Formats: sequence, C-alpha cells, structure tokens
Amino acid sequence: MKATAVLPVKRFDAAKQRLAAGVDEGRRRELAAAMVADVLDAIGEARSIERLIVVTGDPIAQELAANAGAEVVPDPEDAGHVQAAQAGIARAEAEGAERVALLAGDCPLLDPRELDRLLTGVPGSYVGIVPDRHGSGTNALLLSPPSAIVPAFGEGSRARHVEAARQAGIPFGIEELPSIELDLDTPGDVIALQRELERRPKRARRTAKALGI
Repeated sequence: MKATAVLPVKRFDAAKQRLAAGVDEGRRRELAAAMVADVLDAIGEARSIERLIVVTGDPIAQELAANAGAEVVPDPEDAGHVQAAQAGIARAEAEGAERVALLAGDCPLLDPRELDRLLTGVPGSYVGIVPDRHGSGTNALLLSPPSAIVPAFGEGSRARHVEAARQAGIPFGIEELPSIELDLDTPGDVIALQRELERRPKRARRTAKALGI
C-alpha cells in the first residue's frame, strides 16, 4: 500500500544558519532551494508515494512544490520543523492517508529506490526510524498509521522516537537508508556531501551546481 510523503521546508532566508561562517546568505538560500528541488524530484520518482504534501512559508519553496505536483500547506509563521511535520500529518490524515513518510529537504542524495524499499510491506502498525549519519538524529520517519507517535526532531531525536514507539506499544525498527543519512547542517556535512557528489556525478545535480561541482 502506498504512502503520503510529508516534507516540511523552512524559509530559505533562515535556512542553514550553522553554515554562516563559511557560506554567505545568498549562497545558503540558493543551496537550500537546490536541495529541496532535488528531494522533490526523488520523491516524485518513488513508486510507493501516492501523494506529496509540502509544508512551508517560503514562496520559492511553494513554487517548487507546486511545479512538482505537490500539495502545499502554508506555514506563514515558519513555526518550526516539528509543528510543520504535524501540520502535514494532519492534512494527510484528513485526506485518508494510512501511512506517512516524513522526509527532510536537506537530504539531496535521497534515492527513490531506497524510499520504495522503506515502504515495502509496511504493517498497519509500525514506526520506521531512519537515523542521520551520526546515528543520533532522525532524517526520515515512517508512521503507520500517521498518528502512531508524535514526531520529536532535533538533536537526540532517534532515541526520543524509539522511546515514543515503546511507550505507545507500537512495533518499530531502525531503518538503514544510506542515501538519507547525510543531511546538511555543518561545514563538515558540506565536505561530506561534496565528496559524495564528486563520487556520484549524476546524483543531486541542482545541489552539485549550487556547490560549484
């Protein structure tokens, strides 16, 4: 059974502040938009996704989402990642979704085939937690049903999601999806992403261009 993808997107002019020391504001905006565009493309290629909801208050992100055929849920206050995720889940539930994949706009290496594998054979009650490359954060969250647990993104979120699933009595699993493990938050992440893009020149082409590759 297919899933609804929910993509919360922060305003591009406020994105990636932790990169400010080495990347100027204009380039950060360009990079954030390029990553979201690459993620939207990848989601669009996944056979297991029947609907895409983008929650954002950024006009450029809204335009990118509309061009990708996504439904846009406005977030004029830019309330935060967790609140945006919850707004997307609420819309998905209202439209009858039985499972939701919460994805991140700063994981431009997302491979649609890995996303399809994540969503293959999902039981009616399950939480799938995809950690970041450091193992402590969460870069994607599969919720079946969409209200299985309340998302709790941020530092240490992997452990919080595991505990939430345990408390709810819902089966869960740590899902290893290499293409989603690398997000972009720090200068070290930029270096790691550049290496991956140089090694795989056909991946995330908009992001590669924004990074000068």
